[in-house]
Amino acid sequence: MTIQFDEEKEEKQYSDLKIQEEEELVRILAEEKYKIPYINLSDMPIENDAIRTITEKEALEKEIAPFKIMGKDVYIAIHSPQKDKIEEIRNIFLENGYVAHFYMASHISIEKVWGRYKELSYASQSKVGSISISKETLKNLVGKISNIEDIKKTIKEAEKDNTHTTSHILEVAIAGAIAIDASDIHFEPEENFIRLRFRLDGVLQEIIQIPHVSHKLINSRIKLLAGLKITSSMIAQDGRFSIFIGNDEINIRVSTIPGAYGESIVMRLLNPKSIRVDLADMGIESNLYEVFMKQIRKPNGLILLTGPTGSGKTTTLYSFLQKIYSSEVKIITIEDPIEYHLPGITQTQTEDDKGYSFLEGLRSALRQDPDVIMVGEIRDGETAKVAVESALTGHLVFSTLHTNNAAGTIPRLIDLGVNPKILVSALSLSIAQRLVRKLCPFCKIEEDVSEGENKIINTIISNAQKHGKDFSKYGIETKDKIKIFKSVGCDKCNNTGYKGRVGIFEAINNEEAIEKIIPGNPSERDIKEVAANQGYLDLKEDGLIKILKGVTSFSEVSSVIDFYDEE
Repeated sequence: MTIQFDEEKEEKQYSDLKIQEEEELVRILAEEKYKIPYINLSDMPIENDAIRTITEKEALEKEIAPFKIMGKDVYIAIHSPQKDKIEEIRNIFLENGYVAHFYMASHISIEKVWGRYKELSYASQSKVGSISISKETLKNLVGKISNIEDIKKTIKEAEKDNTHTTSHILEVAIAGAIAIDASDIHFEPEENFIRLRFRLDGVLQEIIQIPHVSHKLINSRIKLLAGLKITSSMIAQDGRFSIFIGNDEINIRVSTIPGAYGESIVMRLLNPKSIRVDLADMGIESNLYEVFMKQIRKPNGLILLTGPTGSGKTTTLYSFLQKIYSSEVKIITIEDPIEYHLPGITQTQTEDDKGYSFLEGLRSALRQDPDVIMVGEIRDGETAKVAVESALTGHLVFSTLHTNNAAGTIPRLIDLGVNPKILVSALSLSIAQRLVRKLCPFCKIEEDVSEGENKIINTIISNAQKHGKDFSKYGIETKDKIKIFKSVGCDKCNNTGYKGRVGIFEAINNEEAIEKIIPGNPSERDIKEVAANQGYLDLKEDGLIKILKGVTSFSEVSSVIDFYDEE
């Protein structure tokens, strides 16, 4: 019997073992000796904007590696975190307008970041028009572009200039999306071309088709900006980068997935102006708005938002936080991911692969002596129980839950294992929300009401009146002829017929009548019957009022609310 040794395999195993030992040693030193967080950058995306905060020479001299940036906060890996050295580095960053946050890392982690300086050096030496993006050009383009036709025209002009095609298409795509308030940019490979689409007011709009050769270069440039692996095209990757337009920092989250004809790229634009929406401007009816204001200003309680993905829950939660924020209130959020940065509020991001879930985030937040906590989502029984207990122990807790309507909140929490008797005291308000596009005021026209639509409208009005709801309070006279409007399309609305979005809301206030039935584990139907007498509009009624006021169309509301679902 012959024994064979695979020296190459053994060498690799030995090398891997040494790396593991070094990482474990650094982790122990970080936690027990230096009392700063440990980080392993081996599988983390490195943000180019962070690397640019310090020169390669300084990074090598100080043995540091900036790997992440959020606004003016720079996150730095350091190998030898002596107190005097940290203070020196902190002052260097302060002089440049940044706040430094330190993590202890191994030499291997830090060298990974140092290797990125070569890529940045190459990118900065590349000709303008090949893979570079000019901030000034972006700013100028945003000022010039006002609609989709402008974007198409500008891209077609760029395609005529072979030298500047790649960078200019990307510049126009980003600037155009910002200019017309699109939320996402999609580069979607087909067999013979790449389809460029924007998500505008929640709906995808095709912009133009571009050739594959341009897409390959755009793909590389986006990956470089977002800190992704340029050579990896058969795995899904996620990254981010930031751009500044005036005083606004716009974060762009990048996602790539492999496809049959190339990588599909989606860029989500997180524009801070999109969350600067006052609650009063979100479509909340006046009496419900008063309830919201009363409940979010209470010192404790649980306020839950429900609705599908893309229904505006995050924007509403942020609006709540901005409404109650003051220097005397400690607010902590646990999010997945952090979409917008709110000044004066402590925001943390979950990392499930590292054990930092919503549950762990909530438990950690409670040790920080907060007044208000926002949990991005309640997904499991443990998180639900801790959130309820937090509301009972003097905290105001905001969160979201997956149910179809406000009445589904209580049964869902009970299903997750929350004690109904405790829920009675903890739950303050359940809110359901949808988003619909608003009709363009410049081109909308009145349309005939069909027999089916007329029946639905009259049924909703009749049911509302049975519960004492008066539509005249909302500017609708039910005795008048029913008028509804439809979309047409003009240059003011990018020929979509719609401009902007508005919320449709319903809420159940945890009043005495609701509290009485909670211990009996009520069904959604039971809760709806009791809540109907509170006098607040449900989703159907709120949607109908916005239709009759000409704010939106019947077809738009029926796309998010089931009018045919008889209660």
